[in-house]
Amino acid sequence: MESITCPQCSAEMDERRLGEATVNQCPEGHGVFLARVDLGVLIEAETDWHRNAGQHTAPMPRITADMTAPPSTGRVSRAWVETLFN
Repeated sequence: MESITCPQCSAEMDERRLGEATVNQCPEGHGVFLARVDLGVLIEAETDWHRNAGQHTAPMPRITADMTAPPSTGRVSRAWVETLFN
């Protein structure tokens, strides 16, 4: 397949497989290029992610005298697509 160059910086875009979709991403972070069918695949995956991402709760821990502060939790993604490019 012919390589794709970034229209902003002319760098060769990196091709990545994201599940069933193929995405070409600028190594300088200027953006992505994908075919219409791949956009549809990503939209379907995003919809499925939201459908299954209910409120996840954990039980409160028992408080003891020797407790330390819990580790900070990682950043929670607002959307499945957001997890692909971090």
